[in-house]
Amino acid sequence: MNSESKRAAATDFVREIIAEDLRAGKNNGSVHTRFPPEPNGYLHIGHAKSICLNFGVAAEFNGLCNLRFDDTNPVKEESEYTASIKEDVRWLGYDWGDREYYASDYFELLYEYAVRLIKAGKAYVDDLNADEIRQYRGTLTEPGRESPYRNRTAEENLDLFERMRAGEFEDGSRVLRARIDMMSGNLNMRDPVMYRIIHEEHHRTGNKWCIYPMYDWAHGQSDSIEGITHSLCTLEFEDHRPLYNWFIEQLGIHQPRQIEFARLNLSYTVLSKRRLIQLVREGHVDGWDDPRMPTISGLRRRGYTPESIRDFCGRIGVAKSNSTVDIELLEHCLREDLNRCAPRVMAVLHPLRIVIENYPEGKVEELEAEINPEEPGAGSRKIPFSRELYIERDDFREESPKKFFRLAPGREVRLKHAYIIKCEHVVKDTETGEIVELLCTYDPGTKSGAPQANRKIKGTLHWVSVKHALNAEVRLYDRLFIKENPGDEKECPDMKSCLNPDSIEILRDCKVEPGLSNVRPGDFFQFLRIGYFCVDKDLPDEKLVFNRTVTLRDTWAKIEKKQKGR
Repeated sequence: MNSESKRAAATDFVREIIAEDLRAGKNNGSVHTRFPPEPNGYLHIGHAKSICLNFGVAAEFNGLCNLRFDDTNPVKEESEYTASIKEDVRWLGYDWGDREYYASDYFELLYEYAVRLIKAGKAYVDDLNADEIRQYRGTLTEPGRESPYRNRTAEENLDLFERMRAGEFEDGSRVLRARIDMMSGNLNMRDPVMYRIIHEEHHRTGNKWCIYPMYDWAHGQSDSIEGITHSLCTLEFEDHRPLYNWFIEQLGIHQPRQIEFARLNLSYTVLSKRRLIQLVREGHVDGWDDPRMPTISGLRRRGYTPESIRDFCGRIGVAKSNSTVDIELLEHCLREDLNRCAPRVMAVLHPLRIVIENYPEGKVEELEAEINPEEPGAGSRKIPFSRELYIERDDFREESPKKFFRLAPGREVRLKHAYIIKCEHVVKDTETGEIVELLCTYDPGTKSGAPQANRKIKGTLHWVSVKHALNAEVRLYDRLFIKENPGDEKECPDMKSCLNPDSIEILRDCKVEPGLSNVRPGDFFQFLRIGYFCVDKDLPDEKLVFNRTVTLRDTWAKIEKKQKGR
């Protein structure tokens, strides 16, 4: 059993409740969950936690999990969002079979349920506008006041409700409210709105309806209609549970058991759909799938694997109280997975040409290199070696500081999978003084696998043959926010001021191994000594584009940082 499976098998309070229900013989021994997104935006990493929990619990208890879209607001919902949600759930590795449902499937039945409550004196049509309803509602310390329209007769309410449906009234002019308790300490129980008038076309029902159910009215009944046994919700719905139960009890229909768990909060990350929409609409990012976004589509484009996200969700577990998870845990899960499965290649992001003067002109060797040392069965690849090579500009210093074991005048280094070379001379631009080329020599007896190959050299560099290198664009992505908690209105009242101005750097003159000529969008690699990279989904003609997924741990970078801080 791998680590992901072990964590999935571990228990938590949600699974303990479900197990106890099964032991007690509830729901005829069945488990039926659902993942119920609203199609008004793209899913993010927080939704991934809910997806993994709902589908995971169903699988562990030999049950079923539905995918249901709570599409009750035509103003904010689009078919694009529905399609993206289905793609994301499938990509994470889950299948809902033939159980794809929509709250809009139940609009007629929900309307009939509302009529039943009106006839029973449990719902009424209110003419107060939205602002007046808020004023009458009261506060946490002040009780609410009854609407002057609260005591209309059932006949009056039925007539008005039917006319609302028929389209006689303007948007916002009337609503249907539940008649519960305006004195309740729970604000959700103070005559909540059940229906509002919206003359907008729905992405599935067209113009059939001009009244739409509120989320709190549709959600619980939809769970009931589908026979859901355990409704797993995040903590913000805990105060809504009494309302859901009240509706179901008044209607006398099947009652799912609602269990609340803590939502995911991630450091340096915004998971508010409102703020994510703001990022997209104001152009701070390049769409919902921008690799800097915490959306599942953005993470996928950046190079995250579904295995790493499922592993992350398993590690953080399910808790009863909110907390913030360090984003480094998510990155750790990703590194673990990519280290195991990513092919190794060599790429030079900031090229500096070197010429090996004692290497024969025109000669090309095909050197052997492993594809992935963590996976012996992955085999090997061939990489061409020639007289002229590219190395990283940062791998050379004219004046090398202490503990700098890379290339410097008169110093030797090993070229990965190749030879030991020595820097003999530095060539500079006569006008700018910039280093343009290094003249080196090599030791022919130190070829990888040769008797002298084990000669001790502290520095090993990656490289690419000039003659065979492919040009590539590399996008170095970093965290989108500079504040640890950008979702906190106090810490980050103006989201724009918390954005990281260096969240992306584009390098257009990078050089990569010739073996990458046939890559496809979504392929991922470890660029030796640099990090993990993914081929972008939008490849221009005759151009390679790689997105940095996550960095490697860089000991030298840490040393440099400490030295600069002194």
